[in-house]
Amino acid sequence: MDSFSYQREIPVKYEVDVFVGGGGPAGVTAAVAAARAGSSVMLAENTGSFGGMGTVGLVPAYMQITDGIHLLCAGLGKEILDRLYGDKTGKYCRKMGIHKETLKRVYDGLITDAGVEYQLMTRIVDVKAENGRVEYVILAAKEGLYAVKAKVYIDCTGDGDLCVMAGAGYREGDENGRTMPSTLCSYWTNIDWKQAEGIDQSSCLEQAFEEQLFEQEDRHLPGVWQVGEHEGGGNCGHAYDVDALNTTQVSRAMVHQRRILPQYEMYYQKYVPGFRNAVLVGTADVLGIRASRRIEGDYVLSVEDYEKRAVFEDEIGRYAYPIDIHPPMGADNFRRFSEEYNKKYRYGKGESYGIPYRSLVVRNFDNLLVAGRCVSCDHYVQASIRVMPGCYIMGQAAGTAAHLAAAGDCAAREIPVRKLQKMLADNGCYLPNYADAVQ
Repeated sequence: MDSFSYQREIPVKYEVDVFVGGGGPAGVTAAVAAARAGSSVMLAENTGSFGGMGTVGLVPAYMQITDGIHLLCAGLGKEILDRLYGDKTGKYCRKMGIHKETLKRVYDGLITDAGVEYQLMTRIVDVKAENGRVEYVILAAKEGLYAVKAKVYIDCTGDGDLCVMAGAGYREGDENGRTMPSTLCSYWTNIDWKQAEGIDQSSCLEQAFEEQLFEQEDRHLPGVWQVGEHEGGGNCGHAYDVDALNTTQVSRAMVHQRRILPQYEMYYQKYVPGFRNAVLVGTADVLGIRASRRIEGDYVLSVEDYEKRAVFEDEIGRYAYPIDIHPPMGADNFRRFSEEYNKKYRYGKGESYGIPYRSLVVRNFDNLLVAGRCVSCDHYVQASIRVMPGCYIMGQAAGTAAHLAAAGDCAAREIPVRKLQKMLADNGCYLPNYADAVQ
């Protein structure tokens, strides 16, 4: 392959206290938390709206938000949920289904009201870093390349792009490097939700396999969630063995998923009560990636921490969603997954694990934090913490910590953690062990 080098001057368009790369759930809460604390903030998002998988990716519902007693994604997470559901809670959204346009406007309002500078349709293409400090991020937009200079940088890209471009270490997949399959989420109409109430949507899959309705025998069907009076959001089908960091593989997976989704439409119409007249009307513009890079931080949150319901002196939140590693194809793999998800890795009421601040601090860097799916953890915990409520918890903590580092002119790992915890608690975050420690 031929190559060439070239040199050019790039204008520095923004100089701010905090730069946030990625406008998904972690990025939005990070940016808003830092701005509300008093920092100047610039947020760059690659797509045309904030929200990531919950909006552009059409992920149909929130996963676990409580431990059965406490709201775990309190603070900004609660504010987002209150704005999203309002008086519709318990009506169309009993199972935490997401109305995409409403959620987009919720994020828009939070970002603009907080005074965050933002650029949509803008991608991080390079990073200039020296001696453990990020100096600039280089962005590409319609008007060309430009740079942002900040005191502190937060990677909320999902894939750890900013960190890796800066030279941070990372891991990917399980012990064999294999990652979870991906899904292209979808949008459906004409559903009779009264008739569909309480139905096991996957109960007729084996019959459908016998009739060769599907081209692949995928036994893991998360299903279609109610997101409106007659509308549904689909989490149906998997693209297997896709490297999220390989554009060719992701492109092929998008085409593959669009091809197989009409097979699910036929399945639902034929077998699932309430879906006889259902219509698949749209698919997401981005593939639902569940796992890619996990950035190496000062602490790697592990399955052992998950199993012992770990408590940390520097914890910035707690979470409780089961370890949800979508399995490879095959009946035995699905049985193993079901046992782990429903029994082995499912907590009892009131149980949760702590998230240490050190997992947000990128190893060997002074002014770089990470939040969201690419946080520092093993592949087991990543399968729990990756979902939107977990991202809200990490994002708010990272944004608040970035403000403290910028205001105090200190390294991110040197901020006063008790002050960080106090600010989070004062803003409504669930930190029971911090409250115990200061009593």
